[in-house]
Amino acid sequence: MKKILFWNINVILILTLFFAGCKKDDPIPEPNPDEKEIPEASEVNKFIWEGLATYYYWVNDVPNLTNGKFNNEDSLNAFLNTYTAPEDLFYNLLYSYGTIDKWSFIVDNSQEIDNWITGISESMGYDFMLGYIGDTDNLFGFVRYVLKDTPADLAGIKRGDFFTTVDGTQLTLSNYQALLFTQKTYTLGMADIENNHISENGKAYTMTAVEVQENPILLDTVYTIDGTNIGYLVYNGFTSAYDSKLGNSYDILLNNTIASFKSKGIDKLILDLRYNGGGSVLTSIYLASMIYSTNTSQVFAEYNYNDLVQNAYKDEFGEDYFNFYFSDVISNEKWDIKDANGNIIQTVNTPETQVSSLNLDELYVITSSNTASASELLINGLSPYITVKQIGTNTTGKNVGSFTITLKDWYDYEDITPEQDWAMQPIVLKIANSDGYSDYINGLQPDIEAEEDFRELLPFGDTNETLLKVALDDIRGISTKSVTFGNIPLKSFKSSQDMSRFSKEMYVDRKMIPVKK
Repeated sequence: MKKILFWNINVILILTLFFAGCKKDDPIPEPNPDEKEIPEASEVNKFIWEGLATYYYWVNDVPNLTNGKFNNEDSLNAFLNTYTAPEDLFYNLLYSYGTIDKWSFIVDNSQEIDNWITGISESMGYDFMLGYIGDTDNLFGFVRYVLKDTPADLAGIKRGDFFTTVDGTQLTLSNYQALLFTQKTYTLGMADIENNHISENGKAYTMTAVEVQENPILLDTVYTIDGTNIGYLVYNGFTSAYDSKLGNSYDILLNNTIASFKSKGIDKLILDLRYNGGGSVLTSIYLASMIYSTNTSQVFAEYNYNDLVQNAYKDEFGEDYFNFYFSDVISNEKWDIKDANGNIIQTVNTPETQVSSLNLDELYVITSSNTASASELLINGLSPYITVKQIGTNTTGKNVGSFTITLKDWYDYEDITPEQDWAMQPIVLKIANSDGYSDYINGLQPDIEAEEDFRELLPFGDTNETLLKVALDDIRGISTKSVTFGNIPLKSFKSSQDMSRFSKEMYVDRKMIPVKK
Protein backbone atom coordinates (compact mmCIF):
# COMPACT_ATOMS: atom_id res chain seq x y z
CA MET A 1 0.00 0.00 0.00
CA LYS A 2 1.59 3.21 -1.13
CA LYS A 3 0.94 4.99 2.15
CA ILE A 4 3.31 2.64 3.94
CA LEU A 5 6.10 2.97 1.39
CA PHE A 6 9.03 5.10 2.39
CA TRP A 7 10.60 5.20 -1.03
CA ASN A 8 9.37 6.35 -4.41
CA ILE A 9 7.78 3.66 -6.58
CA ASN A 10 10.09 4.50 -9.50
CA VAL A 11 13.09 3.82 -7.28
CA ILE A 12 11.53 0.48 -6.34
CA LEU A 13 11.17 -0.53 -9.96
CA ILE A 14 14.79 0.41 -10.65
CA LEU A 15 15.96 -1.57 -7.63
CA THR A 16 13.80 -4.52 -8.65
CA LEU A 17 15.43 -4.61 -12.06
CA PHE A 18 18.88 -4.21 -10.53
CA PHE A 19 18.43 -7.14 -8.15
CA ALA A 20 17.06 -9.28 -10.97
CA GLY A 21 20.59 -9.46 -12.33
CA CYS A 22 21.01 -12.14 -14.94
CA LYS A 23 17.98 -14.25 -14.09
CA LYS A 24 16.73 -16.46 -16.90
CA ASP A 25 13.71 -14.74 -18.47
CA ASP A 26 10.34 -16.21 -19.23
CA PRO A 27 9.05 -15.45 -22.75
CA ILE A 28 7.96 -11.82 -22.80
CA PRO A 29 5.84 -10.21 -25.53
CA GLU A 30 7.98 -7.79 -27.48
CA PRO A 31 6.56 -4.38 -28.43
CA ASN A 32 5.37 -4.43 -32.04
CA PRO A 33 7.70 -2.11 -34.03
CA ASP A 34 4.83 -1.34 -36.42
CA GLU A 35 2.82 0.18 -33.61
CA LYS A 36 3.58 3.80 -32.90
CA GLU A 37 2.56 3.50 -29.28
CA ILE A 38 1.93 0.58 -26.93
CA PRO A 39 -1.44 0.99 -25.17
CA GLU A 40 -1.02 1.72 -21.50
CA ALA A 41 -1.85 -1.25 -19.27
CA SER A 42 -4.90 -1.08 -17.07
CA GLU A 43 -4.55 0.57 -13.70
CA VAL A 44 -5.42 -2.68 -11.94
CA ASN A 45 -2.81 -4.71 -13.82
CA LYS A 46 -0.12 -2.14 -13.07
CA PHE A 47 -1.13 -2.15 -9.40
CA ILE A 48 -0.85 -5.94 -9.22
CA TRP A 49 2.56 -6.09 -10.91
CA GLU A 50 4.05 -3.17 -8.95
CA GLY A 51 2.73 -4.44 -5.61
CA LEU A 52 4.03 -7.97 -6.12
CA ALA A 53 7.36 -6.79 -7.60
CA THR A 54 7.85 -4.73 -4.45
CA TYR A 55 6.58 -6.85 -1.57
CA TYR A 56 6.05 -10.47 -2.65
CA TYR A 57 8.15 -12.78 -0.46
CA TRP A 58 9.11 -15.13 -3.33
CA VAL A 59 9.69 -12.32 -5.83
CA ASN A 60 13.15 -13.60 -6.78
CA ASP A 61 11.63 -16.92 -7.85
CA VAL A 62 9.23 -15.29 -10.34
CA PRO A 63 11.06 -14.15 -13.50
CA ASN A 64 8.11 -12.07 -14.71
CA LEU A 65 8.44 -9.93 -11.59
CA THR A 66 12.20 -9.40 -11.87
CA ASN A 67 12.68 -9.48 -15.62
CA GLY A 68 15.34 -7.29 -17.15
CA LYS A 69 13.31 -6.90 -20.33
CA PHE A 70 10.93 -4.65 -18.46
CA ASN A 71 13.43 -1.81 -18.72
CA ASN A 72 10.95 0.56 -20.30
CA GLU A 73 7.27 1.30 -20.03
CA ASP A 74 6.42 -0.18 -23.42
CA SER A 75 7.86 -3.60 -22.54
CA LEU A 76 5.96 -3.75 -19.27
CA ASN A 77 2.72 -2.55 -20.87
CA ALA A 78 3.08 -5.15 -23.64
CA PHE A 79 3.37 -7.89 -21.01
CA LEU A 80 0.54 -6.65 -18.80
CA ASN A 81 -1.79 -6.18 -21.78
CA THR A 82 -1.70 -9.94 -22.45
CA TYR A 83 -3.99 -10.32 -19.39
CA THR A 84 -7.59 -9.15 -19.67
CA ALA A 85 -8.59 -10.61 -16.29
CA PRO A 86 -6.62 -9.12 -13.35
CA GLU A 87 -7.10 -12.34 -11.36
CA ASP A 88 -5.29 -14.31 -14.06
CA LEU A 89 -2.34 -11.92 -13.93
CA PHE A 90 -2.17 -12.10 -10.13
CA TYR A 91 -2.25 -15.89 -9.83
CA ASN A 92 0.12 -16.39 -12.77
CA LEU A 93 2.66 -14.15 -11.05
CA LEU A 94 2.65 -16.23 -7.85
CA TYR A 95 5.40 -18.74 -7.11
CA SER A 96 4.17 -22.32 -7.61
CA TYR A 97 0.63 -21.34 -6.64
CA GLY A 98 -1.18 -24.18 -4.89
CA THR A 99 1.98 -26.02 -3.84
CA ILE A 100 4.42 -23.49 -2.33
CA ASP A 101 2.28 -20.37 -2.22
CA LYS A 102 -1.13 -21.70 -1.20
CA TRP A 103 -2.35 -18.53 0.49
CA SER A 104 -1.97 -15.31 -1.52
CA PHE A 105 -5.25 -14.01 -2.90
CA ILE A 106 -6.88 -11.02 -4.58
CA VAL A 107 -10.43 -9.63 -4.49
CA ASP A 108 -12.27 -7.02 -6.57
CA ASN A 109 -14.03 -5.64 -3.48
CA SER A 110 -11.80 -4.61 -0.58
CA GLN A 111 -14.75 -4.92 1.81
CA GLU A 112 -14.37 -8.71 1.56
CA ILE A 113 -10.97 -8.46 3.25
CA ASP A 114 -12.28 -5.98 5.84
CA ASN A 115 -15.09 -8.41 6.70
CA TRP A 116 -12.68 -11.33 6.98
CA ILE A 117 -10.38 -9.43 9.32
CA THR A 118 -13.31 -8.44 11.53
CA GLY A 119 -14.73 -11.98 11.52
CA ILE A 120 -17.88 -11.02 9.61
CA SER A 121 -19.54 -13.32 7.07
CA GLU A 122 -22.95 -14.30 5.81
CA SER A 123 -23.39 -17.65 7.45
CA MET A 124 -25.71 -20.24 8.99
CA GLY A 125 -23.35 -20.19 12.00
CA TYR A 126 -21.98 -23.73 12.06
CA ASP A 127 -18.63 -25.31 11.17
CA PHE A 128 -18.50 -28.78 9.61
CA MET A 129 -16.33 -31.44 8.05
CA LEU A 130 -17.29 -33.49 4.98
CA GLY A 131 -16.27 -37.13 4.58
CA TYR A 132 -16.76 -39.89 2.05
CA ILE A 133 -19.43 -42.54 2.50
CA GLY A 134 -17.54 -45.79 1.91
CA ASP A 135 -15.79 -45.96 -1.47
CA THR A 136 -18.43 -43.89 -3.26
CA ASP A 137 -18.56 -40.24 -4.34
CA ASN A 138 -21.35 -39.66 -1.83
CA LEU A 139 -20.55 -37.43 1.12
CA PHE A 140 -21.75 -36.94 4.66
CA GLY A 141 -21.05 -34.09 7.03
CA PHE A 142 -20.64 -33.73 10.75
CA VAL A 143 -20.95 -30.56 12.78
CA ARG A 144 -17.81 -29.51 14.65
CA TYR A 145 -19.19 -26.47 16.42
CA VAL A 146 -22.15 -24.07 16.38
CA LEU A 147 -22.07 -20.35 17.14
CA LYS A 148 -24.52 -19.11 19.74
CA ASP A 149 -27.74 -17.39 18.57
CA THR A 150 -27.09 -18.10 14.89
CA PRO A 151 -29.56 -19.78 12.50
CA ALA A 152 -27.96 -23.19 13.11
CA ASP A 153 -28.13 -22.75 16.89
CA LEU A 154 -31.71 -21.54 16.80
CA ALA A 155 -32.66 -24.47 14.56
CA GLY A 156 -31.34 -26.91 17.16
CA ILE A 157 -28.18 -28.13 15.43
CA LYS A 158 -25.37 -29.10 17.77
CA ARG A 159 -21.79 -30.35 17.73
CA GLY A 160 -21.65 -34.01 16.68
CA ASP A 161 -24.76 -33.96 14.46
CA PHE A 162 -24.54 -35.76 11.10
CA PHE A 163 -26.14 -34.78 7.79
CA THR A 164 -26.27 -36.36 4.32
CA THR A 165 -28.67 -34.27 2.24
CA VAL A 166 -29.44 -30.68 1.36
CA ASP A 167 -32.96 -29.90 0.13
CA GLY A 168 -33.52 -33.64 -0.12
CA THR A 169 -30.54 -34.23 -2.43
CA GLN A 170 -27.67 -36.52 -1.42
CA LEU A 171 -24.38 -34.65 -1.07
CA THR A 172 -21.77 -35.76 -3.62
CA LEU A 173 -18.42 -34.62 -4.95
CA SER A 174 -20.14 -32.93 -7.87
CA ASN A 175 -22.87 -31.02 -6.02
CA TYR A 176 -21.66 -30.15 -2.50
CA GLN A 177 -20.43 -26.69 -3.49
CA ALA A 178 -23.70 -25.67 -5.11
CA LEU A 179 -25.81 -27.13 -2.31
CA LEU A 180 -23.83 -25.87 0.71
CA PHE A 181 -22.03 -22.75 -0.46
CA THR A 182 -24.22 -20.91 -2.98
CA GLN A 183 -27.66 -20.91 -1.35
CA LYS A 184 -28.82 -18.44 1.25
CA THR A 185 -31.60 -20.77 2.44
CA TYR A 186 -31.54 -24.57 2.54
CA THR A 187 -32.81 -27.57 4.46
CA LEU A 188 -30.27 -29.91 6.02
CA GLY A 189 -31.26 -33.59 6.18
CA MET A 190 -29.84 -35.23 9.30
CA ALA A 191 -28.49 -38.76 9.83
CA ASP A 192 -27.21 -41.22 12.44
CA ILE A 193 -24.33 -43.70 12.52
CA GLU A 194 -25.34 -47.14 13.75
CA ASN A 195 -23.40 -50.39 13.33
CA ASN A 196 -20.80 -48.68 11.18
CA HIS A 197 -23.53 -47.49 8.80
CA ILE A 198 -24.77 -43.95 8.22
CA SER A 199 -28.45 -43.46 7.43
CA GLU A 200 -31.02 -40.67 7.39
CA ASN A 201 -33.00 -40.26 10.60
CA GLY A 202 -35.89 -38.19 9.28
CA LYS A 203 -34.89 -34.95 11.02
CA ALA A 204 -34.48 -31.82 8.93
CA TYR A 205 -33.53 -28.23 9.72
CA THR A 206 -34.24 -25.25 7.47
CA MET A 207 -31.92 -22.27 7.86
CA THR A 208 -31.38 -18.89 6.23
CA ALA A 209 -27.94 -17.29 6.37
CA VAL A 210 -27.50 -13.98 8.15
CA GLU A 211 -24.54 -11.69 8.75
CA VAL A 212 -22.52 -13.21 11.60
CA GLN A 213 -19.52 -11.80 13.45
CA GLU A 214 -17.77 -14.73 15.10
CA ASN A 215 -16.50 -14.25 18.62
CA PRO A 216 -13.28 -16.32 18.59
CA ILE A 217 -13.73 -17.26 22.27
CA LEU A 218 -16.04 -20.25 21.94
CA LEU A 219 -15.70 -21.49 25.53
CA ASP A 220 -13.76 -20.77 28.69
CA THR A 221 -14.05 -22.71 31.93
CA VAL A 222 -12.04 -23.86 34.95
CA TYR A 223 -11.74 -27.39 36.39
CA THR A 224 -10.38 -28.41 39.76
CA ILE A 225 -8.84 -31.88 39.52
CA ASP A 226 -6.85 -33.40 42.39
CA GLY A 227 -6.33 -29.95 43.85
CA THR A 228 -5.09 -28.46 40.57
CA ASN A 229 -6.99 -25.56 38.98
CA ILE A 230 -7.00 -25.96 35.21
CA GLY A 231 -8.15 -23.30 32.77
CA TYR A 232 -9.61 -24.45 29.45
CA LEU A 233 -10.03 -22.04 26.54
CA VAL A 234 -11.47 -22.94 23.12
CA TYR A 235 -10.13 -20.19 20.87
CA ASN A 236 -11.09 -20.29 17.20
CA GLY A 237 -9.42 -17.28 15.60
CA PHE A 238 -6.79 -14.61 16.21
CA THR A 239 -9.30 -11.88 15.43
CA SER A 240 -8.28 -8.29 16.08
CA ALA A 241 -11.61 -6.51 15.72
CA TYR A 242 -14.36 -4.68 17.56
CA ASP A 243 -17.69 -6.39 18.21
CA SER A 244 -20.54 -3.88 18.36
CA LYS A 245 -22.91 -6.33 20.05
CA LEU A 246 -20.40 -7.15 22.79
CA GLY A 247 -19.24 -3.54 23.06
CA ASN A 248 -15.54 -4.30 23.10
CA SER A 249 -12.59 -5.52 21.05
CA TYR A 250 -11.82 -9.22 20.90
CA ASP A 251 -8.27 -8.58 22.16
CA ILE A 252 -9.60 -6.94 25.33
CA LEU A 253 -12.24 -9.65 25.76
CA LEU A 254 -9.48 -12.25 25.47
CA ASN A 255 -7.45 -10.38 28.08
CA ASN A 256 -10.53 -10.30 30.35
CA THR A 257 -10.84 -14.08 30.01
CA ILE A 258 -7.20 -14.58 30.99
CA ALA A 259 -7.65 -12.15 33.89
CA SER A 260 -10.59 -14.25 35.06
CA PHE A 261 -8.43 -17.38 34.91
CA LYS A 262 -5.78 -15.57 36.94
CA SER A 263 -8.29 -14.46 39.59
CA LYS A 264 -9.38 -18.09 39.97
CA GLY A 265 -5.78 -19.15 40.60
CA ILE A 266 -5.31 -21.56 37.70
CA ASP A 267 -2.15 -23.66 37.80
CA LYS A 268 -2.42 -25.07 34.25
CA LEU A 269 -3.87 -23.85 30.96
CA ILE A 270 -5.24 -25.96 28.12
CA LEU A 271 -5.55 -23.87 24.95
CA ASP A 272 -7.74 -25.54 22.33
CA LEU A 273 -6.66 -24.41 18.84
CA ARG A 274 -7.92 -27.44 16.91
CA TYR A 275 -10.12 -25.29 14.63
CA ASN A 276 -8.08 -22.10 14.77
CA GLY A 277 -6.84 -21.20 11.29
CA GLY A 278 -4.98 -18.10 12.47
CA GLY A 279 -5.39 -14.38 11.84
CA SER A 280 -3.68 -11.37 13.42
CA VAL A 281 0.03 -11.50 14.28
CA LEU A 282 -0.52 -8.78 16.87
CA THR A 283 -3.20 -10.82 18.63
CA SER A 284 -0.78 -13.76 18.72
CA ILE A 285 1.75 -11.50 20.47
CA TYR A 286 -0.89 -10.37 22.95
CA LEU A 287 -1.98 -13.92 23.78
CA ALA A 288 1.63 -15.09 24.14
CA SER A 289 2.18 -12.24 26.61
CA MET A 290 -0.97 -13.21 28.53
CA ILE A 291 0.29 -16.77 28.83
CA TYR A 292 3.99 -16.28 29.50
CA SER A 293 5.28 -12.78 30.23
CA THR A 294 4.91 -9.05 29.68
CA ASN A 295 8.70 -8.61 29.56
CA THR A 296 9.05 -6.23 26.63
CA SER A 297 12.77 -6.92 26.28
CA GLN A 298 12.20 -10.53 25.20
CA VAL A 299 11.74 -11.33 21.51
CA PHE A 300 8.61 -13.26 20.60
CA ALA A 301 9.18 -13.46 16.83
CA GLU A 302 11.27 -12.06 14.02
CA TYR A 303 10.30 -11.20 10.45
CA ASN A 304 12.09 -11.84 7.17
CA TYR A 305 11.00 -10.07 3.95
CA ASN A 306 12.29 -10.38 0.40
CA ASP A 307 15.79 -9.01 -0.19
CA LEU A 308 14.60 -5.67 -1.54
CA VAL A 309 12.28 -4.87 1.36
CA GLN A 310 14.59 -6.43 3.97
CA ASN A 311 17.49 -4.23 2.93
CA ALA A 312 15.37 -1.10 2.65
CA TYR A 313 13.74 -1.58 6.06
CA LYS A 314 17.13 -2.39 7.59
CA ASP A 315 18.67 0.79 6.21
CA GLU A 316 15.73 2.92 7.33
CA PHE A 317 14.81 1.40 10.69
CA GLY A 318 17.76 -0.76 11.76
CA GLU A 319 18.14 -4.44 12.60
CA ASP A 320 15.78 -4.28 15.56
CA TYR A 321 12.84 -3.48 13.28
CA PHE A 322 12.53 -7.18 12.44
CA ASN A 323 12.06 -8.22 16.09
CA PHE A 324 8.65 -8.31 17.73
CA TYR A 325 8.60 -8.39 21.50
CA PHE A 326 6.21 -9.57 24.17
CA SER A 327 3.81 -6.80 25.14
CA ASP A 328 2.72 -5.35 28.47
CA VAL A 329 -0.23 -3.43 27.03
CA ILE A 330 -2.96 -3.80 24.45
CA SER A 331 -2.68 -0.54 22.56
CA ASN A 332 -5.52 1.96 22.37
CA GLU A 333 -7.42 1.64 19.10
CA LYS A 334 -9.88 3.53 16.95
CA TRP A 335 -12.37 1.22 15.23
CA ASP A 336 -14.42 2.25 12.21
CA ILE A 337 -17.76 0.41 12.23
CA LYS A 338 -18.99 -0.03 8.66
CA ASP A 339 -22.25 -1.01 7.01
CA ALA A 340 -22.60 -3.77 4.41
CA ASN A 341 -21.40 -1.37 1.70
CA GLY A 342 -18.25 -0.38 3.55
CA ASN A 343 -19.52 3.03 4.67
CA ILE A 344 -18.40 4.17 8.14
CA ILE A 345 -21.44 4.52 10.38
CA GLN A 346 -19.68 4.82 13.74
CA THR A 347 -16.20 5.25 15.19
CA VAL A 348 -15.37 3.64 18.54
CA ASN A 349 -12.27 3.97 20.70
CA THR A 350 -10.93 1.31 23.06
CA PRO A 351 -8.40 2.37 25.72
CA GLU A 352 -4.87 1.16 26.29
CA THR A 353 -5.23 -1.90 28.50
CA GLN A 354 -2.67 -3.61 30.73
CA VAL A 355 -2.01 -7.20 29.69
CA SER A 356 -2.98 -9.67 32.39
CA SER A 357 -0.32 -12.40 32.36
CA LEU A 358 -0.52 -15.86 33.88
CA ASN A 359 3.30 -16.16 33.90
CA LEU A 360 3.08 -19.88 33.16
CA ASP A 361 6.06 -22.13 32.54
CA GLU A 362 3.98 -24.81 30.80
CA LEU A 363 1.13 -24.76 28.28
CA TYR A 364 -1.06 -27.52 26.86
CA VAL A 365 -2.19 -26.90 23.28
CA ILE A 366 -4.73 -28.98 21.36
CA THR A 367 -4.08 -28.98 17.60
CA SER A 368 -5.23 -30.49 14.33
CA SER A 369 -4.57 -30.07 10.62
CA ASN A 370 -6.82 -26.98 10.83
CA THR A 371 -4.42 -25.29 13.29
CA ALA A 372 -2.50 -22.78 11.17
CA SER A 373 -0.54 -19.55 10.81
CA ALA A 374 -0.99 -17.32 13.89
CA SER A 375 -1.79 -20.43 15.96
CA GLU A 376 1.50 -22.01 14.87
CA LEU A 377 3.26 -18.69 15.48
CA LEU A 378 2.01 -18.75 19.08
CA ILE A 379 3.26 -22.30 19.66
CA ASN A 380 6.61 -21.69 17.95
CA GLY A 381 7.11 -18.28 19.56
CA LEU A 382 6.53 -19.61 23.09
CA SER A 383 8.63 -22.78 22.67
CA PRO A 384 12.02 -21.15 23.47
CA TYR A 385 10.65 -19.91 26.80
CA ILE A 386 8.23 -22.47 28.23
CA THR A 387 7.24 -26.11 27.85
CA VAL A 388 4.54 -26.34 25.20
CA LYS A 389 2.90 -29.77 25.27
CA GLN A 390 1.04 -30.32 22.02
CA ILE A 391 -1.85 -32.79 21.84
CA GLY A 392 -3.68 -33.84 18.68
CA THR A 393 -2.33 -34.08 15.14
CA ASN A 394 0.13 -32.16 12.98
CA THR A 395 -0.65 -28.51 12.38
CA THR A 396 -0.93 -27.06 8.86
CA GLY A 397 2.64 -25.79 8.45
CA LYS A 398 2.16 -22.11 7.52
CA ASN A 399 5.14 -20.02 8.56
CA VAL A 400 4.50 -17.04 6.28
CA GLY A 401 2.28 -13.97 6.57
CA SER A 402 0.72 -11.21 4.54
CA PHE A 403 -0.66 -7.71 4.67
CA THR A 404 -3.35 -5.98 2.66
CA ILE A 405 -2.42 -3.85 -0.36
CA THR A 406 -5.27 -1.86 -1.88
CA LEU A 407 -5.40 -0.07 -5.20
CA LYS A 408 -6.84 2.97 -3.43
CA ASP A 409 -3.84 3.25 -1.09
CA TRP A 410 -1.32 2.37 -3.77
CA TYR A 411 -2.32 5.38 -5.88
CA ASP A 412 -3.38 7.64 -2.98
CA TYR A 413 -6.96 7.89 -4.22
CA GLU A 414 -9.50 9.68 -2.09
CA ASP A 415 -12.44 8.31 -4.05
CA ILE A 416 -12.65 5.19 -6.18
CA THR A 417 -15.21 3.59 -8.42
CA PRO A 418 -16.41 0.02 -7.74
CA GLU A 419 -14.24 -1.10 -10.66
CA GLN A 420 -11.17 0.25 -8.85
CA ASP A 421 -11.89 -1.33 -5.46
CA TRP A 422 -9.25 -4.07 -5.80
CA ALA A 423 -7.21 -5.39 -2.90
CA MET A 424 -4.65 -8.16 -2.65
CA GLN A 425 -3.27 -10.16 0.23
CA PRO A 426 0.08 -11.53 -0.98
CA ILE A 427 2.55 -13.43 1.18
CA VAL A 428 5.17 -10.84 2.12
CA LEU A 429 7.18 -12.31 4.98
CA LYS A 430 8.36 -15.39 6.83
CA ILE A 431 8.23 -15.54 10.64
CA ALA A 432 10.68 -17.28 12.96
CA ASN A 433 10.88 -17.53 16.75
CA SER A 434 13.62 -15.99 18.91
CA ASP A 435 15.86 -18.99 18.17
CA GLY A 436 15.50 -18.34 14.45
CA TYR A 437 13.40 -21.48 13.89
CA SER A 438 10.73 -21.32 11.20
CA ASP A 439 11.13 -24.58 9.27
CA TYR A 440 7.81 -26.24 10.02
CA ILE A 441 6.28 -26.36 6.55
CA ASN A 442 5.13 -29.92 7.29
CA GLY A 443 3.43 -28.78 10.47
CA LEU A 444 4.31 -28.79 14.16
CA GLN A 445 4.22 -32.35 15.46
CA PRO A 446 2.27 -33.25 18.61
CA ASP A 447 3.90 -34.64 21.73
CA ILE A 448 0.85 -36.86 22.22
CA GLU A 449 -0.87 -37.93 19.03
CA ALA A 450 -4.64 -38.04 19.35
CA GLU A 451 -7.60 -37.80 16.99
CA GLU A 452 -11.15 -36.68 17.52
CA ASP A 453 -13.65 -39.53 17.49
CA PHE A 454 -15.99 -38.12 14.86
CA ARG A 455 -18.64 -40.69 15.81
CA GLU A 456 -19.00 -39.15 19.24
CA LEU A 457 -18.15 -35.49 19.31
CA LEU A 458 -19.02 -34.59 22.86
CA PRO A 459 -19.72 -30.94 23.73
CA PHE A 460 -16.71 -28.71 24.26
CA GLY A 461 -15.86 -28.66 27.95
CA ASP A 462 -17.10 -32.21 28.61
CA THR A 463 -14.19 -33.80 30.48
CA ASN A 464 -14.71 -37.03 28.50
CA GLU A 465 -14.34 -35.26 25.16
CA THR A 466 -11.51 -37.07 23.39
CA LEU A 467 -8.76 -34.45 23.13
CA LEU A 468 -9.58 -32.61 26.34
CA LYS A 469 -9.52 -35.92 28.23
CA VAL A 470 -6.02 -36.69 26.90
CA ALA A 471 -4.79 -33.32 28.21
CA LEU A 472 -6.46 -33.77 31.58
CA ASP A 473 -5.12 -37.32 31.89
CA ASP A 474 -1.59 -36.09 31.25
CA ILE A 475 -2.01 -33.45 33.96
CA ARG A 476 -3.25 -36.21 36.28
CA GLY A 477 -0.06 -38.15 35.50
CA ILE A 478 -1.76 -40.79 33.35
CA SER A 479 0.70 -41.48 30.53
CA THR A 480 -0.73 -41.57 27.01
CA LYS A 481 1.39 -42.04 23.87
CA SER A 482 -1.40 -41.89 21.31
CA VAL A 483 -5.16 -42.14 21.00
CA THR A 484 -6.70 -43.21 17.71
CA PHE A 485 -10.03 -44.61 16.60
CA GLY A 486 -9.79 -47.10 13.77
CA ASN A 487 -13.07 -49.00 13.70
CA ILE A 488 -14.60 -46.53 11.26
CA PRO A 489 -11.65 -44.62 9.81
CA LEU A 490 -12.72 -41.20 8.59
CA LYS A 491 -11.84 -40.55 4.98
CA SER A 492 -12.21 -36.80 5.23
CA PHE A 493 -12.79 -34.57 2.24
CA LYS A 494 -13.04 -30.88 3.09
CA SER A 495 -14.18 -28.70 5.95
CA SER A 496 -16.27 -25.55 5.76
CA GLN A 497 -13.09 -23.64 6.60
CA ASP A 498 -11.33 -25.14 3.57
CA MET A 499 -13.97 -23.62 1.33
CA SER A 500 -13.12 -20.09 2.47
CA ARG A 501 -10.40 -18.24 0.58
CA PHE A 502 -9.52 -16.57 3.88
CA SER A 503 -8.94 -19.71 5.94
CA LYS A 504 -5.51 -20.31 7.46
CA GLU A 505 -4.33 -16.76 6.80
CA MET A 506 -1.93 -14.80 8.99
CA TYR A 507 -1.83 -11.05 8.52
CA VAL A 508 0.24 -8.18 9.80
CA ASP A 509 -1.88 -5.31 11.11
CA ARG A 510 -1.35 -1.99 9.35
CA LYS A 511 -0.22 -0.33 12.58
CA MET A 512 2.73 -2.76 12.68
CA ILE A 513 4.01 -1.59 9.28
CA PRO A 514 6.45 1.34 9.48
CA VAL A 515 5.89 4.74 7.91
CA LYS A 516 8.81 7.08 7.37
CA LYS A 517 8.62 10.05 9.73
